[in-house]
Parts: sequence; structure tokens; C-alpha cells
Amino acid sequence: MDKKDNIFVAGHNGLVGSSIVRKLKLLGFENILTRSRKELDLMNSNQVEHFFKNNKIDYVFDAAARVGGIHANDNYSAEFIYENTLVQTNLIHYSNLYKVKKFIFLGSVCIYPKYADTPVKEEALLTGELEPTNEAYAIAKIHGIHMLKAYNKQYGMKGVSLMPANLYGPNDNYHPDNGHVIPSLIHKLHNQDDKVICWGDGSPRREFLYVDDLADACIFASKHFASAELINVGSGQDVSIKELVSLLVDIIDFKGKITWDHTKPNGTPKRPLDYTRIESLGWKPKYTLKEGLKKSYEWYKNNIDLVKLRLKN
Repeated sequence: MDKKDNIFVAGHNGLVGSSIVRKLKLLGFENILTRSRKELDLMNSNQVEHFFKNNKIDYVFDAAARVGGIHANDNYSAEFIYENTLVQTNLIHYSNLYKVKKFIFLGSVCIYPKYADTPVKEEALLTGELEPTNEAYAIAKIHGIHMLKAYNKQYGMKGVSLMPANLYGPNDNYHPDNGHVIPSLIHKLHNQDDKVICWGDGSPRREFLYVDDLADACIFASKHFASAELINVGSGQDVSIKELVSLLVDIIDFKGKITWDHTKPNGTPKRPLDYTRIESLGWKPKYTLKEGLKKSYEWYKNNIDLVKLRLKN
């Protein structure tokens, strides 16, 4: 990428998109294009085409997605598959039509089979059944991966699909029910003085990746991949949910009681990623889990009014 290239970051207000924008600015890129949902509805094909037609876009980072934890995925599966499929379809199609140099597509570890061998290699995709609670989101993202591959095969469209471990960090969704596990826990532990109820039994293991490490990987991958490859991005830090809760209890200094609701689903037992493909080219994560959790909590405390406003909406 040239510092004067026009770079469109879709979903710039979210967890991943905001981190990519920060990283690009830090590196000195001058022409970063962003649009709010009111300015550009990515589910509207006509609006997306008009945007690409009137802006010479060189690179696209697709961080626009409807995301959430187990509760949201399980209860709003129709919206998850509909909205995510529409957004990525429009972005990939018009990026190709208007000659974008490279398309960086972002997915999730949940695309892999529930019982895939671990650490999960890229080759595990479509080799088994998905975790039912986030199947709709996973199928939408798998569609995006294969759409980008098809456009690469037929039209020579350049791009890469990055599949990160479970993400967390500044600008996350801190909804106590619909957010992912880390932001939801941060919100609950900060605000509930006496007792916090956690889903399942705490035994599932998860690999967590601080979002700024993913942003760094996105820039790195944009320089090293071009054939719509599927590339894992991990941290190598695999902990149980109980261990995660214990870490956050210490960081937040929570004095109440933790209880486990065994009637709620655990989700996939474990799913650490094999990320040797990108690591072999020189990329490595910079943040430990404890460092990332501390930074996430500091951002939450410093932006509590913004968090409350978003929760109301």
C-alpha cells in the first residue's frame, strides 16, 4: 500500500474497524475513507455501487459485521445471516467491479467445525458440523470467504480472508447479554456489586486476541497475500472461561460472588488456532492476555458515558 492510496475501512466505528483506522493513521496513511451507517447503508446495493463509482478506492478492509456472543447469535440468527451476507456481498462485488487493488475480508474462528482438531488449521474449514449457537454467523462468513475465492478465480480479484481468534479490546460491544464474553464480563463485574452470573460451567477454553494485534495483522497480510487465501490470526494464549473470569475479577477488583448457570450452553469446548502461516512470514502478536484485558478495562472506565449511550440504543 502506498501512503496516498484511498483506503476504505467498512465498519470503522466498531471494535475491529476503529483499531484498523488507528493503525493506519499511526503508519501515516493519508486517505482513509469512512462512512457511518446513516451515510452509507452497506446492505443497500445501489448505495454501495454509488459509493464505489464516485470514490476511487484502492484498498478495502471489511470490518463491517453484525456480531455478538452466544445469546445474540442464538436468538437473532436470521438477522446475523441476512445482514452479514448482504454487506459482504455488496462490498466484494463492487470492489471487483470498480477495480479495488486488494480486499481484506475479516471473519471469525467460529467458521470452523465444532469438533475440529486443535490447534485448528485453515484446512479444517467445511470438514464437520458447526457449533449450533453461532451457525448462522459462521455460514455468512464462510459465504464471504468463498465469494472472495470465486472472484479471485474468475476475475483475478486480489484479496485475503483473515480468521482471528476471539477478539476483544476498545470500542467493543459491552452489552451484558448480547456482547461477547470479555466485554460482557467487564460490564457486569464493574457494575454489579454483589453477584455475577456466568453462563455454563466455565470449562470451555478460548484463545483471545487483542484487537490491535489483529489490526497489525491486517496491514501485514495486505502486503503478503493476494490470492484470496484463508489465513488464521491467533495469539497462542488459550485459557478456560473460569481462568478468564478470575483474571478479570483481579483486574477490576470485584468483591462479589461468581455463580455459574449450568442450564446455559457452554458453546464449543475448545478452538485454539494454528496461525503458523502468517507467523512463518514474520508476524507475531504483541499483547499478552493480561495486558490486553487491562487496556480494555481502562478504555471502558474512560469511556463509560459512551458505553451507556450505546447500551441505551
